[in-house]
Amino acid sequence: MAEPVKYTLDASHSQVVFSYDHLGFSTTYNMFGGFEGEIMFDQDAPEASSVSVEIPVMSMLTGWEKRVAHLMSDDFFGAEEGDMITFTSTGIEVTGENTANITGDLTINDVTQSVVLDTKLNKAAQHPMAGKDWVGFDATTTIKRSDYGLGKFAPNVGDELNVMISIEAQKEG
Repeated sequence: MAEPVKYTLDASHSQVVFSYDHLGFSTTYNMFGGFEGEIMFDQDAPEASSVSVEIPVMSMLTGWEKRVAHLMSDDFFGAEEGDMITFTSTGIEVTGENTANITGDLTINDVTQSVVLDTKLNKAAQHPMAGKDWVGFDATTTIKRSDYGLGKFAPNVGDELNVMISIEAQKEG
């Protein structure tokens, strides 16, 4: 039986995009990128795989500087340099040929909640330019920001965050 193989996230092609309803007028999108993490991937037995990710809170991109400043303020994150959002998988349930539910601990603002990522393996192959084994995944989940102490202005500003994740990772070595 094969053992899980370590893959490191490609920070230049890994993003977490989240959206929420803004007063019923629009859907607002924000993004985290450039974060670090690793996947221990067992292609033959995906349920034996694992993932861990660290996202610097202050790396958030919104497209509007004043929104970033507000989200980093005490109204929401009260962010300081070095604050991280983390995800560590606790279990994987294979749901199809290239799909799985990844359960894990999501920690935001020092609050940890269990979440399930509905995940799809997009591709596992040799990267045509890097010449290394590479994997790519997309995942989605929905979380409540109030569960993490970020509930200011809810329910007028939507409490539910729709989270879309797309990552690439390269095999170590």
